[in-house]
Amino acid sequence: MHIVVCVKTSPDLQMVRIKDRVAQTEAVPCKIGDLEKNALEAAVALRESGAAAKVTALCLAEGNRKAAEDVKVALAMGADEAVVISDPALADPDEAAVAATLAAAVDKLGACDLLLFGEGSTDNYTGQVGARVAELLGLPQIGYARKLEAADGVVRCERSMDDMLETLEAPLPAVVTVVSEINEPRIPGLMQIMKAKNKPLQVWSLGDVGLEAPAPVREMVSNLAEEQDRKHILLEGTAAEQADAFVDALIREGVLGR
Repeated sequence: MHIVVCVKTSPDLQMVRIKDRVAQTEAVPCKIGDLEKNALEAAVALRESGAAAKVTALCLAEGNRKAAEDVKVALAMGADEAVVISDPALADPDEAAVAATLAAAVDKLGACDLLLFGEGSTDNYTGQVGARVAELLGLPQIGYARKLEAADGVVRCERSMDDMLETLEAPLPAVVTVVSEINEPRIPGLMQIMKAKNKPLQVWSLGDVGLEAPAPVREMVSNLAEEQDRKHILLEGTAAEQADAFVDALIREGVLGR
């Protein structure tokens, strides 16, 4: 079984600083997202159990000029090979463009039995890409997987649905998106990091995957909360009177229902 894990390198949010309500991302390093690492760990665990023969990490650069270097973390974690799609038209693609490019890359890779995603990316967390790719490739998809098994031509996943656990099964090939509860991603040691330098790593352009039209781009208007002035409401009277006045104020503001 060949498993392809789609990973995204995003700016390290702990390194992002805010100045004049604008995120300063210049010179901020990128790293593979936490949920993508969960997906990688699940894939490598399947290979180590004998359920899979090969794990490929597939990364869309999305304007990250060092994506080919950053994705080596996936190789150090246990992926057998990596493919990075880097193209000027992919500087800031929207989810439709990301999905179309990944689907085309999976077609080029060929013979993919299981396609894994994190449930959402660290930066945008739209949760759209995995489902979009499944639709484009005509594959069944299971989301929010917290346990994953694959054998005898099927994938079986368990997911939490608030008050119950649900077990789903789909024929391979299939797409699965995972949540953080599925595992604890391994931290590569020095030996694994050194070996990763010798593993196959290819860099493709849009033309290499058969896409020539410019990819749709995302325009971020703002992701900041609306600024609000303080109300400067002073409550007077006894403690009980102040409590009643406070509740009435919350009701008037729509914070509490009547």
